[in-house]
Amino acid sequence: MTDRKTGQSGKLRESLRDESPLHAKERAWSGRFAEPVAQFVLNYTASVGFDQRLAHADIQASLAHASMLAAAGVLSAEELARIEQGLAQVLTEIEAGTFQWQVALEDVHMNVEARLTELAGDAGKRLHTARSRNDQVATDLRLYLRGEVDRLLEEIDAVQRSLVELAAAHSGTVMPGYTHLQVAQPVTFGHHLLAYVEMLERDRERLVDARGRMNRLPLGSAALAGTTFPIDRERVARDLKFEAVCQNSIDAVSDRDFAIELCAAGALLMAHLSRLAEELVLWLSPGFGFIQLPDRFTTGSSIMPQKRNPDVAELARGKTGRVIGHLVALLTLIKGQPLAYNKDNQEDKEPVFDTIDTLHATLRAFAEMVPGIRVDHEAMRRAALQGHSTATDLADYLVRRGVAFRDAHEAVARAVRRADELGCALADLPLQELQALAPQIGEGVFKVLTLDGSVAARDHVGGTAPAQVAAQVRRWQKTLEQRAALTPGPSPASGRGEKS
Repeated sequence: MTDRKTGQSGKLRESLRDESPLHAKERAWSGRFAEPVAQFVLNYTASVGFDQRLAHADIQASLAHASMLAAAGVLSAEELARIEQGLAQVLTEIEAGTFQWQVALEDVHMNVEARLTELAGDAGKRLHTARSRNDQVATDLRLYLRGEVDRLLEEIDAVQRSLVELAAAHSGTVMPGYTHLQVAQPVTFGHHLLAYVEMLERDRERLVDARGRMNRLPLGSAALAGTTFPIDRERVARDLKFEAVCQNSIDAVSDRDFAIELCAAGALLMAHLSRLAEELVLWLSPGFGFIQLPDRFTTGSSIMPQKRNPDVAELARGKTGRVIGHLVALLTLIKGQPLAYNKDNQEDKEPVFDTIDTLHATLRAFAEMVPGIRVDHEAMRRAALQGHSTATDLADYLVRRGVAFRDAHEAVARAVRRADELGCALADLPLQELQALAPQIGEGVFKVLTLDGSVAARDHVGGTAPAQVAAQVRRWQKTLEQRAALTPGPSPASGRGEKS
């Protein structure tokens, strides 16, 4: 449960030392002030309750920064060794869960630095030379999010694989295709599933693009104007596997586009998963009866024993609004900020962290749920026979016999009206009735009006014909196999995003 006053979870509150201002350690900036910060203000402004998940990235960046300072002659070899040993100890304590987080030290950066100073003495105090918390947090957040993007890409691949394999099993399973939620034309279930694979691929491409712009190093920009020390930013970039350095120090410390862009890509990804979730909810309902979901992804009712509720799909649909809200929050956060850094930017982390957590959980749910979907072929087929779904095939048949499409459309519309009057399917109209509406119709028309004939006729790239679906399945299987073979190891600070 989250404390509504502090925004900290109960577990986090237990791990924080809530020192009073009179007994707190001197802060890095305390020399300017005549009295300590009020406890309320300290709690209000502290971010360590949520930004401690950046600790691994913070230590990674600090190690690269210290190495560069030593190479530049700013730190001695002995000081570098003490810093490296101290940071290794800090990391060990964090991973073991024994690190004492302190609200009085405000954020993850000062908590790590304070413990380092306890362990390394004056060398720890020298680490912050030529940097500011402004460029430090911008670097840490980029490092952390870069690793999370890499995880998301793998999780998208997993959902795509599950959809492709289900599509492979149903390349010839006929179902109704809908527009306006009205039966439109027959399609294959495999073709329908592959539509979501295409959506997810665009989501993946957006995340890859966002990662490229994210992967630029702010460190070295200091507070906003750069530093007077002889730093080597390109060296730090290489050590941390950044592709480039940010070219303007003011922009580097104030930019949060990378976080907003990630949330934008995440919002669209969730919107796509929400569309699939909505269809699962519909298909599971007795009115459709197309599928069954694994029991482990459904729940029952406290009062109605017959119920099987698709809670996971419904929650994915609901959580989409939450992620979209985070995007709006971040856009609102930056819209009125003058350059350069402002404390407002502390509020970027909780929305982006929750977005990341929600994406990970939702992608995992779909990757595990989709393979367990059981399909009722006959229910899908019965539904496809409703609504005269092969009417367009009859129009196409007439066009191939020399009738202009608009005239063919009109003739078929009259045929549909006649079938409705007789209470039968279009394919059940007597040949004489059809010929009275369009004399070009011959005895072979009834083959055209079958469901299987309809889907098989759409045999082109992007079409719903079983042969085309099978070809698309093979293409996707090859793509995903190649992608898995090329997947690199984890980035620095990746895989470290779990909630504390």
